[in-house]
Amino acid sequence: MNGIKRRTVLMLLVIASLVFSLAGSAYAFSDTQKDKEKAAIENLQKQGILSGTGKDKFSPQGTLTVGNAVALIVKAMDLNIDGLRFIKEPKASDSFTKVKDDAWYAPSFIIAFYNGLDIPQDIDPNAKATREQFAYWLYNALAKKGEYAWVKMYVTIRDENQINAGYMDAIQKLLIGKIATLDAKGNFRPEQAVTRSEAAGMLYRALEFVKNTPPIEPANPETSVLSDVKLTSEKVSDDLLKVTVSATVPHLGYGLEIAGIAFHGSEAVVSYRPILPDPSAMYGQMVNTVKAVTYVSSMYTPKLGDQVPAESRKQETGNGTQTVPVDNVTSPVNTKHPIRNPDGSSGSSGGSAGVPSGY
Repeated sequence: MNGIKRRTVLMLLVIASLVFSLAGSAYAFSDTQKDKEKAAIENLQKQGILSGTGKDKFSPQGTLTVGNAVALIVKAMDLNIDGLRFIKEPKASDSFTKVKDDAWYAPSFIIAFYNGLDIPQDIDPNAKATREQFAYWLYNALAKKGEYAWVKMYVTIRDENQINAGYMDAIQKLLIGKIATLDAKGNFRPEQAVTRSEAAGMLYRALEFVKNTPPIEPANPETSVLSDVKLTSEKVSDDLLKVTVSATVPHLGYGLEIAGIAFHGSEAVVSYRPILPDPSAMYGQMVNTVKAVTYVSSMYTPKLGDQVPAESRKQETGNGTQTVPVDNVTSPVNTKHPIRNPDGSSGSSGGSAGVPSGY
């Protein structure tokens, strides 16, 4: 009996292996064996991202409509709008004039819109998607996965004069990241319809890029603009010290101000904050040193404290919205130890404190 059981088990294993082998071959595309993107197509097929065009055909040299392309990018890059809340249910027709709400690809257009793929409002979903369109939308989808450090170089493209200027940066980055490729003559062929094979190749390499490339850690814009922060003090009189906080900033638009003073025993801890540039103004792009000044009693030893969140230069004034420095001391100051200015008045260091040099 044991021998019979062993033979039965062995036979079942052989049958099972044949079933799985046949199942695997049944799902393989018969027309991609000589295609250069064969591995990419098979990988995406196994992930359930790609499907064929009937029976065991993939039609690698077939083209994609805009509707196909958008739906494919949204699916492959796993984009969604799960984190958004809407007053009313969004419809594709709210954002696209030629996309019908009952079209199978309509949900993908909604997701693409809210994820910033930057698809033209009047685009025809039934038109053929071009190589530059597909590359641009794919790059925008890739950017939703994180901020990546791209090598600073420029790839020479023989037919770059045919590329939409607004798409060039995206195409350059995809070429640098080896997600997109040029043909043997160095052309990108931007206006040609993207083939199913080409789309699969770019999608697969984009997914591999995301998997293998760690994104840049988001920088705190406030801490990143200030460097080499220092505190110095000098004697003004027997009772008063002038305290100066200085820092290096990347360009002339940034400033520095005193945010507050906290008294701990014999120490006066001076906090500070950057003043952000006016977004509507233009500034010289040169490294600059900024300073902020306050005064404390000579009873205390000044000490550099922490940076606190920045406040915008723009404030509402009696004359409308103007670019002005914010009040120098916004943190509560211990009233038992008032700050004395050189003129004998108490409070902050006055209007000049915190105004950046070269403001």
